[in-house]
Amino acid sequence: MDFLVLHHVAILLTAFFFSYYLVPFFTQAAFRLGVMDIPDGTIKNHKTPVPYMGGIAIYLAFLGTIGLLYPIEERVMWLLVGSTMLMFVGFIDDLKRIKPSRKLVGQFLGVACLLHGGFVIKQTFFASAMNLFLSGFWMLSLINAVNLIDVMDGLATTVAIIAAAGFCAVALIGGQYGVSLLLLAFIGALLGFLWYNKPPAKIYMGDAGSLFIGGFLAAVPLLIKWSALRPDASYVALVIPAIPLMEVFCLVVIRTYKKIPFYRGSPHHFSIYLQNKGWSREKILGFSTFMGFYLITSSMAFLMQLIDLQGFIVLGVLFWGFWYAAVFSSLYVYPGSKVALSFKAAQLSKASVPQGNKEAPFESVI
Repeated sequence: MDFLVLHHVAILLTAFFFSYYLVPFFTQAAFRLGVMDIPDGTIKNHKTPVPYMGGIAIYLAFLGTIGLLYPIEERVMWLLVGSTMLMFVGFIDDLKRIKPSRKLVGQFLGVACLLHGGFVIKQTFFASAMNLFLSGFWMLSLINAVNLIDVMDGLATTVAIIAAAGFCAVALIGGQYGVSLLLLAFIGALLGFLWYNKPPAKIYMGDAGSLFIGGFLAAVPLLIKWSALRPDASYVALVIPAIPLMEVFCLVVIRTYKKIPFYRGSPHHFSIYLQNKGWSREKILGFSTFMGFYLITSSMAFLMQLIDLQGFIVLGVLFWGFWYAAVFSSLYVYPGSKVALSFKAAQLSKASVPQGNKEAPFESVI
């Protein structure tokens, strides 16, 4: 047992220090090669260009740690093949923007490697072809969810660390130490990168990082033996990464409502809504961390049979209610913020509208 604990600590620290020392090297390389994220005034609101290539450092730190301290077996090899494919697709997009359709083809190739390696949902209720389809849909959804949430300093990294910590806790509870070791290597690499990615960020992970992270987080739950924990434990796999999944769901709904193609960038991300309400980036990271640990705590209570499925659903509804109130409602608005000024302008406009005209020239937060 003592060796097992030391093995877990060694993997976490090794990945952290690998990442911590690799990131400055790739920061300099990005400056030399001109791989920079240029502000656009809509989604990218940072003041000066910020280097990409942080995702390469995360990937290499994880890969180096696994190569040194982890006994690689066949399924893990396919996980590395699939996630490497996704990382390369993202890196090509960082170097030279590629069309969304071509990027999706690259994602399909990475997901196909994972499916070939046995990363498939195993539900006896469905036919094998349906399980393959659901597995591919799940992985593509989470890959793009992590990619979409990466619009603010430290956000995607923080959310990924929390989700990985949740899956690691599940693996530890179930005694599935091979999975927990893998996740700690991943968490360590992200923690080393977060040191430079926290606000104000010195480097971004780029699509190379977000696609690699999304692919890893999508595949790892399929390594966990959920039925060994409780018969309905697999619901937890949907709950732990709920923050990026909520982001992609809300973006698709809002962009569809506004007649914007779902794959086209727009400033309708939850972090941008909160910034418009006057929240600082640090407060948004704190809010995301709190909500992430709420999801983990709820999941642990469910897995340890402290609550039943009905109670788990109630906690999920409470999560959604608080999330909606914080992000989309007129609550938690700071004075002087864009939303506060918009409300004030709307009230002034409404007061100046003639009695017979009921319309007020104001668009809601959404």
